[in-house]
Amino acid sequence: MRAVLTVAHGDRSQLQYTESAPDPVPGDDEVVLKIAATALNFHDIFTRRGMPGIKIPLPVIVGSDIAGEIVALGAGVDGWARGARALVDPVYRDGGRRGMIGETADGGRAELVRVPASQLIRIPQAVSLEAAAALPLAYGTAYRMMVTRGRVCGGERVLVLGASGGVGVACVQLAKMAGAEVVACASSPEKIERLKQLGADHCINYSSQDYVEAVHAIYGKPRGKGGGGVDVAINFTGGDTWARTQRCTTLGGRILTCGATAGFDVQTDLRYLWTYEHQMVGSNGWSPADLVELLRLVAENRLQPVIDKVLPLQQCAEAERLLEDREVFGKILLRP
Repeated sequence: MRAVLTVAHGDRSQLQYTESAPDPVPGDDEVVLKIAATALNFHDIFTRRGMPGIKIPLPVIVGSDIAGEIVALGAGVDGWARGARALVDPVYRDGGRRGMIGETADGGRAELVRVPASQLIRIPQAVSLEAAAALPLAYGTAYRMMVTRGRVCGGERVLVLGASGGVGVACVQLAKMAGAEVVACASSPEKIERLKQLGADHCINYSSQDYVEAVHAIYGKPRGKGGGGVDVAINFTGGDTWARTQRCTTLGGRILTCGATAGFDVQTDLRYLWTYEHQMVGSNGWSPADLVELLRLVAENRLQPVIDKVLPLQQCAEAERLLEDREVFGKILLRP
């Protein structure tokens, strides 16, 4: 079969396209999917670069966001048939294996993939396979952070840092769906315009504006007796933005995080934490129930994943370049 192998840790030259990868064969309680699309995530790039403390069997076919149709079933598989449309929940949850499909086991950058049947989620007929493939890592992470953990609700003022990436776009959409007022931060006029089209109420170009000053200009500085600032700040950037985000958050406000793309060793200003009684809420990944709910929202046309580009498998390296160079708004997909 055709596939893209990550053959070693390093730069994009470690990605090798082949037309002679072995076809997977399902074992007991497994199925083989014919892949319709797989979405790229920064996690794929971290896997290629190498992550401290995580050993990856190389070569490996990465790609964790996978949707397709079942073409083969192993012994013991119940409730599924050939031709069924399925989304893969890539996280191993049985306690016997670590990591994810597309990380510690072959994933979606191929024509076929072998997965445990227990990790399949049925795709409603009203949802396209490409839309389903865009969901797990970005939208699943955003949903758990915003809804399951963060409890964002109508009328709240929500600040989203890094709003133009996969998770950030999902946060903007989910916040607007909840009825919140959204302040979205991005780095270019083009991305700002796209965020406005998604419904962002205020946009901040942080390449030319200080986002703390911009938030204060919109809502005023947070005050010790209440008022000013945002009710919810979404910060999965980390680095030097963490303490500055505290300065944007109102009395009793919440700061939500699901990652640290600019660095995890952050400075927390305890004066703001106690004075403004902030809540800092962490969120890790998603649950299968979160993905089921997202598929329902898409089927009901209440949410549509933002897909920037769909490229052929042979252009995998270019797809990664676009992601690394921040030239993507929303999701980028590969189609075998």
